[in-house]
Amino acid sequence: MIQNKELMIFGLLMLALASVNAEGAKNYPDNWVYVARNLTKDEHVDEIRQIAETSHKHGLNGMLFAAGLEGVERWDEKRIARLNKVKTICDEQKIEIIPLIWSVGYGTCLGLNPNLAEGLPCTDVPFLVKGKEANLMMATNSIIANSGFEEFTKNKMKGYNFHDRPGEVSFVDTNVHRNGNASLRLENFGKFENGHARVMQEVSVVPHRQYRVTCWIKTDQLEPASAFKLQIYGPKGCIAPVDSNIDSTADWKKVSLVFNSLQCDKIKIYIGLWGGKSGKLWVDDLSMEELALVNVLRRHGTPVTVRSDDGKTVYEEGKDYEPIGDKKLQFSRPRNDSPAIRLTANSRIKDGQRLLVSYYHGMAINNGQVSVCMSEPELYEHWTKSATAIKKHLNPEQWFLSMDEIRAGGSCQACMARNMSMAQILGDCITKQMKIIREVNPTAKVYIWSDMLDPNHNAHGNYYLVNGDFTGSWEYIPKDLVICCWYFKMREESMKFFSNLGFETHAGAYYDGDDLKNINGWITTINQTPKCRGIMYTTWQNKYKLLPDFGDAVKKSAKPMP
Repeated sequence: MIQNKELMIFGLLMLALASVNAEGAKNYPDNWVYVARNLTKDEHVDEIRQIAETSHKHGLNGMLFAAGLEGVERWDEKRIARLNKVKTICDEQKIEIIPLIWSVGYGTCLGLNPNLAEGLPCTDVPFLVKGKEANLMMATNSIIANSGFEEFTKNKMKGYNFHDRPGEVSFVDTNVHRNGNASLRLENFGKFENGHARVMQEVSVVPHRQYRVTCWIKTDQLEPASAFKLQIYGPKGCIAPVDSNIDSTADWKKVSLVFNSLQCDKIKIYIGLWGGKSGKLWVDDLSMEELALVNVLRRHGTPVTVRSDDGKTVYEEGKDYEPIGDKKLQFSRPRNDSPAIRLTANSRIKDGQRLLVSYYHGMAINNGQVSVCMSEPELYEHWTKSATAIKKHLNPEQWFLSMDEIRAGGSCQACMARNMSMAQILGDCITKQMKIIREVNPTAKVYIWSDMLDPNHNAHGNYYLVNGDFTGSWEYIPKDLVICCWYFKMREESMKFFSNLGFETHAGAYYDGDDLKNINGWITTINQTPKCRGIMYTTWQNKYKLLPDFGDAVKKSAKPMP
């Protein structure tokens, strides 16, 4: 009996010693590398092989795999064959594959049904019937003053409420212009601390309507080109954060964006440069127009209503007017016109009548990002099928929820009818996601990005186009989630916050720098965080040059807390 006990103690001691590296530091259980390949090409397999071999050689043991796996049940045979090869490679290298799935913020299921996008409301938009169709009655108060930049005093444009440094970075140019006799030229901005060169005009709008703002720009060696922005601000901040994607040097080009006025009756149109360094930019022909029925969403939570202007009669789709909706939703490139409502042969709607039309539309922000609605049951049906297919092809023990940067929500009828805060809606969504995973693998460990659950990051109110507040979202999620923190600046506050709440944590590090300077900061933080499970080499730009050094640094310095 004593001999058996001694053997057991000796075995446990050897097991403990085996987990200690040469420097005396225990290895974290989950040290990973992030890999994004959609497996549509054979070369993706070879690229993953190299990453997996390097990861294994330098002490990493997992691959967070972004491959569109939420749609694996619809993959063709060639793509499935590539996935099988990748799984074999990772098994050989002792690299666990962790599927990254189910993004709400980036709408990964919109390819199945684009109508699942979160909807912004347009309310009681007036239409006028002429013959057998009704067209938008545009508001008359939304007018751009001095739209062609033709009226000015010295270098200050008439009708504009704000200029950055007239005569220093913003100038009247009577030699270069698209139309008329003048344009606005921006230059010399790199001489000043922030590199700003902007003008702004405040314009009246009708709340809960669609508008398009358009301008023409010309560039000459503008650096960086991404500094140019056309943005719309309401009282609480930007309501149309859209990237313009212009070239550093180009002749006159039309730039436009479509936005929802939300609760605003006045908006501020900003145009120009944020953080410019060098070069020149010209602006001309700024305009704004009201639109309607652009990117109309048709699902249970986004109804369309057509009423008489006195509100007494609600007309029936298919009986009084033809079905309304976009045949091909294009959130990043919406149509330029407002579609007409076509009446049926036996419509109760009469020629000359005014109508009030209410609907919901989708909208892309930044560089085409579209969030989906977390309150639509169809979303969870897709995820259930997805989980079953992922289980079949990968049988993962660990899963990762791609629930970051959810920049729209709470505004459609499906969300409003629940009488829940956005924190509760998010928590309910994550809880259902975990339940779906646990139904195919009851012992699965589930990870999630931290930002939407972190008060030090994105878990707050006044967040992009979200109608509501994410504050307190961390109170509505399962306690056995593993929270992956990725905001370097707030790493200490974030890791401590989740650790104090009893959550296991993980660190998403690196993020495409030219060196590993921030890794020591991450390692110090995770070494001080109880229940931290490890760290990840996270690259969005496929920069794997520093992967060996990263793995070596983690092996050498990471010392988990008990």
